Amino acid sequence: HFDYDSSELSNDDYQTLQAHAQFLMANANSKVALTGHTDERGSREYNMALGERRAKSAAAYLSSQGVASSRIETISYGEDQPVDTAQNEAAWAKNRRAELSY
Repeated sequence: HFDYDSSELSNDDYQTLQAHAQFLMANANSKVALTGHTDERGSREYNMALGERRAKSAAAYLSSQGVASSRIETISYGEDQPVDTAQNEAAWAKNRRAELSY
């Protein structure tokens, strides 16, 4: 999860991504898709770009840990796939995220 208007990874994110990097290094045939998401605030264009930056932040960390970039796909969904449709800070915080899929 990300802070408002940010694509910077937290210390917890680094720990989580480190575990994924280790899995990917041990499983050479596995590929991962990183999807970036935002809350609904901001224009559609801005949120698509922010979602892309979030996915790429996670991808850059995996690459820095030795995972080949050819095994990583980044996708931005912007505000289009919220996990919580309420319009409050708690919901927005849940929606500001990057997800990994193998």
